[in-house]
Amino acid sequence: MSGYDFDVIQRSWVYLFRDGMTFTLTLTGLAMVGGIFFGTLLAMMRLSKFRLLGLAAGGYVNLMRSLPLVLVIFWFYFLVPLMLRGVIDNPSVGPLYSAFIAFAIFEAAYYCEIMRAGIQSIPRGQVWSGYALGLNYWQTMGTVVLPQAFRNMLPVLLTQTIILFQDTSLVYVISATDFLGAASKVANRDYRLVEMYTFVAVVYFVISFGLSSLVKQLQARIAIIR
Repeated sequence: MSGYDFDVIQRSWVYLFRDGMTFTLTLTGLAMVGGIFFGTLLAMMRLSKFRLLGLAAGGYVNLMRSLPLVLVIFWFYFLVPLMLRGVIDNPSVGPLYSAFIAFAIFEAAYYCEIMRAGIQSIPRGQVWSGYALGLNYWQTMGTVVLPQAFRNMLPVLLTQTIILFQDTSLVYVISATDFLGAASKVANRDYRLVEMYTFVAVVYFVISFGLSSLVKQLQARIAIIR
C-alpha cells in the first residue's frame, strides 16, 4: 500500500462533494419527483377504461424499458438541439437539463409499473366507495386510491430511487460533473486512478447500503401497520 497516495482524496474532497455529489443528489431528487409524477399519470392511464389511453401508456412504457438509459441520455443531449435548430437560434439543452429530462422520462416507465401494482393492490371496494360518494375516476384515484397505494409501494419506490441514484453516474458520458465525473477529473489530473475510483466505489456502496437498510426497516414498519 506504500505506493498509493490516498492524500489525493483529502486534497479533493471539497470539490468532490461540493460540486460532484451536489450535482448527483440534485439530479436524483429532480428525476425522482419527475419520474414519480409522470409514472403515476402513466399508471392511471394504463388502468383507465379508455382503451386508447391504456395502449398509449403501455406503448410508452414498453419503449422506454426496451432502450438503454445511456442511449436516452445521448438522444436528449445531442439530438434534441439538432431538432430545435430550425426553431431556435443556437439551441443548447445543457448537461443538467438533458440529464433531468432523460432520467425523468426513462424512470417514469419503471415508476409507472410500481404504481400500477400499488393501485391494483388496493381492494376494488375502495374504488366503488369513491364512486358511491359521487367522485369521478380521477377524484377517486387522487383522494382514495393513490394515498393508500403510495404507502404500500413506498419501499419499492425508494428502492427504485436508490437504483436511480446509482444510474446517475451515466451522465459522465456527456461530461457532466457528477460525483463520478468529478472524481475522474481529479484522477486524470493527478494520475491517481486507483485511489479515486476506489474512493468513489466506497462512497456509492456506503450510501446505497445505508439507504437500503433504511428501506428494509420502513418495509417492516409498513407490514406491521397492515
